[in-house]
Amino acid sequence: MKIDWDVPVRMSDGLVLRADIFRPEDNGRYPVILSYGPYGKGLSFQEGYKTAWEIMARDYPDAVAGSSNRYQNWEVVDPEKWVPDGYVCVRVDSRGAGRSPGYLCHNNVRETRDLYECVEWAAAQPWCSGKVGMNGISYYASNQWRAAAVQPPHLAAICVWEGWNDPYRESARHGGIICSFRKNWQDMQVKTVQHGVGERGKKNPNTGELVCGPETLPDEELVRNREDMWHSFLSRELIDDYYVERTADLSKVTVPLLSAANWGGQGLHTRGNFEGFMRAASPQKWLEVHGGSHWAPFYTDYGVGLQKRFFDFFLKGRQNGWDGQPRVQLNVRRPGEKFDIRHENEWPLARTKWTRFYLDPDGMKLAEQPPKGAKPLTYEPMGNGVTFSMVAQRETEITGPSVLKTWISSATSDADLFVVLRVFDPSGKEVLFYGALDPKTPIGQGWLRASHRKVDPKKSLPYRPWHTHDEKQPLKPGEVYELDVEIWPTCIVVPAGYRIALSIRGRDYEHDDAAATLSNMKNPMKGCGPFTHDDETDRPPAIFGGDVTLHFDRQPYVLLPIIPS
Repeated sequence: MKIDWDVPVRMSDGLVLRADIFRPEDNGRYPVILSYGPYGKGLSFQEGYKTAWEIMARDYPDAVAGSSNRYQNWEVVDPEKWVPDGYVCVRVDSRGAGRSPGYLCHNNVRETRDLYECVEWAAAQPWCSGKVGMNGISYYASNQWRAAAVQPPHLAAICVWEGWNDPYRESARHGGIICSFRKNWQDMQVKTVQHGVGERGKKNPNTGELVCGPETLPDEELVRNREDMWHSFLSRELIDDYYVERTADLSKVTVPLLSAANWGGQGLHTRGNFEGFMRAASPQKWLEVHGGSHWAPFYTDYGVGLQKRFFDFFLKGRQNGWDGQPRVQLNVRRPGEKFDIRHENEWPLARTKWTRFYLDPDGMKLAEQPPKGAKPLTYEPMGNGVTFSMVAQRETEITGPSVLKTWISSATSDADLFVVLRVFDPSGKEVLFYGALDPKTPIGQGWLRASHRKVDPKKSLPYRPWHTHDEKQPLKPGEVYELDVEIWPTCIVVPAGYRIALSIRGRDYEHDDAAATLSNMKNPMKGCGPFTHDDETDRPPAIFGGDVTLHFDRQPYVLLPIIPS
């Protein structure tokens, strides 16, 4: 293939971004697979994300087979697997990152405009057929929702692989509670490849050029050249124009799309894909859901094969049967990381038996009938909270979103609820699952700050409350309040004799096994991956450490999506 390094792409405000172009050797015209992001197009996957690469090579050998892997980058396609099939791969360093100068500010209007202009620039090149698709994981996925919503004329299809859409609800503040991930993410994965790091950064193993541009700027200038994302989130507890600017209007997403979610992506890589599939205006849209690690399935024969079938149909016009592909493809999960592919026609599944299981403090049960005369139950939120459970009398499939309806009072003016869906084997040991980034996670999680309990009845669904996050409603100590806690979608087939459990606590879930680490993550992972909620500025112990009481006279319950056998 031909490779053009650091090709200039001029934006409407005069700034020049830099792109690497991988294309077939002849002078033909081909569809483009485009990505735009902040991770440094010259930084090799193997060096920048060493442990993630080693895990992928060990657990998914087909992901690295059939390629020299010389041009592998984090979360974007391997050109050696795409160019031979008649695609041009375009990688653009986003504004302020890698080889592209400018002010580093993520997901704002200017970046969305850059995406539009990059699509149209690529479409106008002599090696392009005029059709552009976008593909990639996480950051390279989430920005596709915004790019599609501004409707570049030559954007023909998008493959959103584990990409959030709503930065407030799915990234910055889960249920109103700030998530520490973005602070650590900017420190570990973005500042290290900011344009101007220069000689202090890595070199492209293929060109020998500096990944972060030819200039080496002083630290104080680098600070001036980037937004402090953590401060932006920390200083904005409620949704305002900042978050709205970074949220795609899904009603304007009309291009064909494939949305790929991860069951284990609780905290970042699940909800947005389901919401995007349900709410996008595209008449041609598909949902795929898998398990396993966050990055590897994208590169496997399964992942690449699915992506190519989709893009071959919409970018090349190849009649490969994709138009007969069922709209939903689920990798149905069982204990032991076992999956069965099953096709469906919609999401949530039309045949779902939405079932209430009532919280019964007598024996700490999940019961099909509400308890009578149950007394309130108080827990200390910084401990392990309380757990209600039931034994599956027969094999039971839970597939879909869930919601906890409960009534609480607090000893203080607020309370944070962390809600965890769990499974235990007959011996009492918890069954944990690969959680996208954390190798041992529970089956589902949900969060809500009690002062953010206000919901929009027009946007809420019986199985998915929609919290407005537009005003705080402080609690009066001792007074009882109704809460609806959204639990992100999940899937598990629970064998007969196993226990299904629901935990309510005031801090992040942690399992009892050894913690795991990744070289690109700051903290050891204990069950929530990097998606922790431990900032005392946002969660002062004097408020969020106060006792919380559950009240049972109004029949609290968890609504679970039971799928008939």
